[in-house]
Parts: sequence; structure tokens; C-alpha cells
Amino acid sequence: MWDNPRLLNMAAGMLVGIAALLFSFAALGVLLRPSLLPMREVVVTGDVRRTTRAEIEVAVRAVPAANFFAYPLAALRAGLEGLPWVRRAEVRRVWPNRVDVALEEHVALARWGDDALINVQGEKFLGRTGDALPYFIGPAGTEAEVAKRYASFSRLVVPLGAGLERVVLTPRLAWQLRLANGMQLMLGRDGEQAEARLSRFVEVYPQIAGGARRPDTVDLRYPNGFALRLSPMKS
Repeated sequence: MWDNPRLLNMAAGMLVGIAALLFSFAALGVLLRPSLLPMREVVVTGDVRRTTRAEIEVAVRAVPAANFFAYPLAALRAGLEGLPWVRRAEVRRVWPNRVDVALEEHVALARWGDDALINVQGEKFLGRTGDALPYFIGPAGTEAEVAKRYASFSRLVVPLGAGLERVVLTPRLAWQLRLANGMQLMLGRDGEQAEARLSRFVEVYPQIAGGARRPDTVDLRYPNGFALRLSPMKS
């Protein structure tokens, strides 16, 4: 071996490579020491109205202490996005010792069942609010579809003189509505067809709205008409 220049060069190259690798590991260990460039500040921005400062502080403190290079941004993001009203958290390091966090909160559109809310993007989240909101019911996974149809149904019922209070998508995927004045509308299946049936009813509603008794329940599932159940006579 000692009289073979090719083998000697290969051995020398291997030794240099091993030394460089060991040096890299040692340098990395130094850079990752918490005492070197410790992360000292987390700055939170955003239009935060529902999430409390205490909730944010708990999420930040739950992240293990580390220096600038080793600070676990993914863990911080996950902890903040786990808060009930936080929809998205964007995090980034700012040299030499700061993390900037931009929070986006959910904007509630409606209640979903008895234990959740729906945001304006049609996503379910577990926030709590005392605000007056419409009520949605539907099978799991239909939250976005119900929110989308709610927007369309709301525009269509404006001429009826009462806002949309409740939207139900049944397990058989049939649509049912309730207005703020108590009127119930049974629209049947298929969202597009349900909107078309509702639109036709709204067009003829002025012809039946002048009586002493308003419709209590309207069944629009008939192909060429609809059925009405009138409200009780006032004594």
C-alpha cells in the first residue's frame, strides 16, 4: 500500500472527508446550543379579536426552548393553530433572536350542530360565541356545501321579507330551510334543483302573500307546483 500512490491518495481523501464530517457535526452541535443566540422574543400580529393573550402565551410557552437555528417553528405553528379561533399562523425567524407570528382568525358564518361553528370559508371549527348566527345541520363532510348553498338561498329569499335562520341538509341530502318568521321550506334533493324550485316559489309568492294567513310550511318537491300549509287563524 505504501508504495501505491493511488491507494495513498484514496486513503488521504477518506481521512479528509471523515475529518470534515466530524468538524461539521461539532460545528452543528455548537450552533444548536440553547446558550448560543437564544430565542428571546415572539412577536404576534394580526387582527386578533377572539383569541386571548393568555391562550397565545400558553401556546408559546409550550414550545421547547431553543436558539435561533433550532427553534421549532412547526411546533409553534401547530400549537397556535390548535387554538379554537385561530385559522392560520404564519411564523418566521428574524435575526438574531426573534420569531414573528401573523395570526388569522376564523370569521364565524353559522353554527354547526350544537358544538361547532362554520367560518366564511365553509370550514368547521370549535370556537364558542354568543353572537346570533344562523344554524346549519348536515352530514359530516358537507360543511362547505351547506355554507355555499346558504349564500345562494339567502339571496333568493330576500323578497320573502325574512332572513334565513336555519339550513338543513338531511342524511338523504335533501334541503330544508327555515326563515326568521317561522316559515319552513322543503326544497328536495340536488342543490341546483333546490335553488331553481325556491326561485320559482319566490316569483309567485306575492300572489299568495296578501291573505290573512301566511304559509307556515311550503313543500316545493313537486315537479309542477308546491303545497302549502297555512299558519293558524288568529283569534
